[in-house]
Amino acid sequence: MYVLYEESGNFKAAKIFSDSDSTMQVESESGKRSKIKKASVLFQFEQPGPADLLTQARTMADTFEIDFLWECAPQQEFEAAAFAQEYFGHTPSAVEKAALIFALNAAPAYFHRRGKGCYRPAPPDILQAALAAIEKKRQQAIQQQAWTDALVSGSLPAEIAAVAGSLITRPDKNSMQWKAFEAAVQQLQTTPEKLLLSCGAWPHALALHQYRFFANHFPKGTQLPAADPGSAGADLPLAQVQAYSVDDSSTIEIDDALSVTPLDGDRVRVGVHIAVPGLAVTRGSDLDAIARGRMSTVYIPGLKVPMLPAELIAAFSLDAGSPRPALSLYVDADLSTGEILATETRLERITVCENLRHNQLDEAVTEESLDNPEAPLPYAHWLRPLWRLARHLCAQREAVRGKPENNNRVDYSFELDGPYDDPDTPVKLIPRRRNAPLDRLVAEFMILANATWGGLLARHGVPGIYRSQQMGRVRMSTQALPHEAIGVPQYAWSTSPLRRYVDMVNQWQILSAAEHGVSARLAAPFKPKDADLYAIIGAFDAQYAAWGDFQSAMERYWCMRWMQQQGMRTVQGAVIRDDLVRLDCAPFVTRVPALPALERGQSVTLDVLGFDELSLELDCRLRETAAA
Repeated sequence: MYVLYEESGNFKAAKIFSDSDSTMQVESESGKRSKIKKASVLFQFEQPGPADLLTQARTMADTFEIDFLWECAPQQEFEAAAFAQEYFGHTPSAVEKAALIFALNAAPAYFHRRGKGCYRPAPPDILQAALAAIEKKRQQAIQQQAWTDALVSGSLPAEIAAVAGSLITRPDKNSMQWKAFEAAVQQLQTTPEKLLLSCGAWPHALALHQYRFFANHFPKGTQLPAADPGSAGADLPLAQVQAYSVDDSSTIEIDDALSVTPLDGDRVRVGVHIAVPGLAVTRGSDLDAIARGRMSTVYIPGLKVPMLPAELIAAFSLDAGSPRPALSLYVDADLSTGEILATETRLERITVCENLRHNQLDEAVTEESLDNPEAPLPYAHWLRPLWRLARHLCAQREAVRGKPENNNRVDYSFELDGPYDDPDTPVKLIPRRRNAPLDRLVAEFMILANATWGGLLARHGVPGIYRSQQMGRVRMSTQALPHEAIGVPQYAWSTSPLRRYVDMVNQWQILSAAEHGVSARLAAPFKPKDADLYAIIGAFDAQYAAWGDFQSAMERYWCMRWMQQQGMRTVQGAVIRDDLVRLDCAPFVTRVPALPALERGQSVTLDVLGFDELSLELDCRLRETAAA
């Protein structure tokens, strides 16, 4: 004796091995025994065998005209076995009963299940709605498949093109377009970006990179509303100092300037002057919301997306020739020993004499010309005392670090002679060593200001945002912890408030500490244990990292374009570790497949086989290694 039963939505047939009140032991054709509930049994039969029954019944079920079945069926709930007797006009065989059950079960639009072996015909209006829905779904499936076939063949349907951007940013995974697109991606075994690029959704890889970044982070565009900086700082006292700034030629946000005032003998007063947008941007204001929304200026070759509105930058940037508000740190120092004799923080106005540029001075300002009083040196009266003190400050930090800083790497700036969004724009890579004297000089006084002002906040109990490094881990927190890599007891970013939101937050706190002293902790915009400071740190870390990743990606892209424009087919580099090689000609690190085990720093020559501008990878292989 055999039994037809239902299990997990599937119909099965098996031989009865044993029978009890509520369960059965059945044996499948393979010999596997199972326990089933009698409630799941549809009927018992003697012939044919279980496998034959299922095969024959399914074949017969396909021959039924479902419309005719629906017309013949009772209009109320019925049992399939009873309906089989009426439909066939005789006592149905096991195959006929099973076939009818299979047919009814396979047509849920026509017949609604009402329990084991029981069904009810769908009312006419509900049936018509269900059939319309089925037809609509069928037509959608046809359309979806047509889109998939088009994508696979390399063409871009208009309906897919209309949502191409969202497919790589915020796809609607319930849409037909996404399902068709995903099917094509799976069929071609490729990536969404490669498929869209090959089909012409974007004209080139550069457009796709830029679209994805700006769509994710600037969905409403990069334009900022006009801002009125007002007259903040106009009544501040004007300092009588000779100050100069040093920046790249493309810099428009002049955050910092330096001044030197001779005192007695080898003593000088050095002024570190920082722009003060914090006078116009106050916590919780509309301008604060703008700055906090961006957290930092975005830099990529050929383009800058500023953190602050242009009117605010113009009002507070330390441009030469006009008095501008400045938060000044004055340091009295002995140039012969490097001893810091006194420090003072003032809010004032300064007039920068000149905005100097690296590309105009780097060749003339060398260590030899700085150290030799007889050597020709532009701005010698300003540079030489700053250089002497910077050397002492560097030595003091190195004593704390226990080793000198390794600043021998070459940095590059990118100069595009045309639009930033055109891959055919000629690009120049302009190298500059990180330990160039002007770089070291400016960096040393920014470190001094960040460390000194961080200490000021800590002494007065005013919370700030510190950047620390301990045991090799760099993190931002509200605690004044040492920065071991720099060699200072605390380090609070505060010298780039036009470009970084953290610096502006710290500037608000420094202004309060300088004005109110020990009572500043109650007067500062952020009080101790203010939870908003932790929120700022988390948001800044994430956004600053996103900006940095995009900048790195675009620099890799333009490095590859530069190599192609130069017609490079072989390049030299040095092994970093494993299969990683840093190129000598550009700021580019690449993997070299099958690179043998080589010592760190080993010089190698690579053959360039191709450029993948989408993955930003160089296809290359080892040509030769230099003699040891």
